[in-house]
Amino acid sequence: MSHYDLIIRNGQVIDGSGSTGQIRDVAVSNGVIASIGKNINATADRVIDATGMLVTPGFVDVHTHYDGQATWDTHLNPSSSLGTTTVVMGNCGVGFAPCKVEDRDVLIKLMEGVEEIPETAMNEGLPWTWESFAEYLDCVEGKPHDIDFAALVPHGPLRVYVMGERGVNRETATAADIENMKELLEESLRAGGVGFSTSRTLVHRSANGDFVPTYQAASSELKQLGETLSGDAGHVFQFIADWQDPEDEFGILHETSRKTGAKGTFTLLDLDATPGLWREHLDRIEAAQLEGLDIRGQVISRPVGILMGHTASMSPFYDRPTFKALAGLPWETKIGELARPEIKAKILAEANERPHIFVKIVMSRYDNMYVMDEPIDYLPGPDRSVVNIAKAQGREAEEWLYDYLLTNNGNSLIYIPAANFSEHIPELLQHPHTIVALGDGGAHVGSICDASANLYVLTKWIKERGLLSLEQGIHLLTRQPAEFFSLLDRGLLAQGMKADINIIDFDSLALHTPHIVYDLPAGGKRLLQNANGLRATVVSGQVIFEDGKPTGALPGKLVRGKQHDPRIAMA
Repeated sequence: MSHYDLIIRNGQVIDGSGSTGQIRDVAVSNGVIASIGKNINATADRVIDATGMLVTPGFVDVHTHYDGQATWDTHLNPSSSLGTTTVVMGNCGVGFAPCKVEDRDVLIKLMEGVEEIPETAMNEGLPWTWESFAEYLDCVEGKPHDIDFAALVPHGPLRVYVMGERGVNRETATAADIENMKELLEESLRAGGVGFSTSRTLVHRSANGDFVPTYQAASSELKQLGETLSGDAGHVFQFIADWQDPEDEFGILHETSRKTGAKGTFTLLDLDATPGLWREHLDRIEAAQLEGLDIRGQVISRPVGILMGHTASMSPFYDRPTFKALAGLPWETKIGELARPEIKAKILAEANERPHIFVKIVMSRYDNMYVMDEPIDYLPGPDRSVVNIAKAQGREAEEWLYDYLLTNNGNSLIYIPAANFSEHIPELLQHPHTIVALGDGGAHVGSICDASANLYVLTKWIKERGLLSLEQGIHLLTRQPAEFFSLLDRGLLAQGMKADINIIDFDSLALHTPHIVYDLPAGGKRLLQNANGLRATVVSGQVIFEDGKPTGALPGKLVRGKQHDPRIAMA
């Protein structure tokens, strides 16, 4: 009789291919799937009864920012606790390598401003044992982790490394600068980078409010850097932009893909300010696909949700002088002071001095701020908006909001759907040339907690709305992103494939409201989120989370470059 490390019995196997689910056993040995079949006659070191549950591949999340966290934390949470077993970091042109000693503070402030990771946490947590991108990969590879991770090579550090202050000041790169960046990029890709990323959006700012070094970098610079990529190596060019000149900016990805065969992907949101742009982008993507160029939009399964309040990193009041003067007080004292009528009056009469770009965008949009209940509603109706609740009580919205944020001992939060608050989300998800992404795990730690957007596909669009089948939804979260990033050894439950598996009690699957924890280096705070219904998550055959609790297993590995489909070698 055969013996395995793990057998998962009697689950409804949704294998990630899109095929109809079937009741099967899954047997695992040495980190890979050894057998899938009915009533496997074998013993195992551990047997999990999955009767009545789904058995799926682990989720693959291609848009995260664990670049810093991976150097100090063994758990890439909140992604790993929510069913994700492989992440791609280094997105949006920000990261920590390559980096000269004198530029470390520049990259920290860049990450703090763009991805809202506390400077104090990075100053204490980053070991800075590297200069090159290859040395950075060696550093994170040397630390145990719970899930697998791959890294894009970010444009910002490349530009700063080669150009120094000229790069920070966004000066035009010379021909020599570009050649030096190309050499560094090629070296970084050989070391295991899965592609290249950049940012061209004014929403991304350094901590001091300056534009990022890559903002509006010349199209010619990006096209020349793109020549370093290789389709044969499975490289991906990741891109975020404001699309001030959509044809020119899309042309960067188009030309790179045409010349090199590399894949291209960009942030695709339905925005109020540009209501038809998302559909124009789908037209461009479809035209490129007809040419044989694999360019896809990254879409999120729900609105990009900003959370604000006194426990979060920002609020509509957080940067007003009187409010800031209370910053050093103990919590109970601070909340008591904020409740005093004279303090309230002073704060309401003031303006924020240098607020984060998020606050600038949403300031005074009380019709688009919603009270955050348990569980959170990511597509709330107008009756839950701050302006309508205040109006029903005969009060001004700002004054009502001030009092609301003091309830629950100052722990109440508001939810602001800042982008993609749209009826078109199902269409974007189901388009054949989009990728489910943009959960931003590891970033915006005090204001956004969207790493659960993968599970939201299951809870909202499959379970509640029935707009996707289970098979379709699981494919979008697993094999499709794995194939796009040429991680061909995962995202599929089949013999020989990597044993990254979720066991899901679909009937009880539900997301809880995000909550604040203080577990970053230097006592920094971040938002985490829990979910019911995740029975177990398995990475390389080892159970890393069970019923929401980490097991202590740390089988996660750095993924260096393209991974081949093991079934080809088997055949």
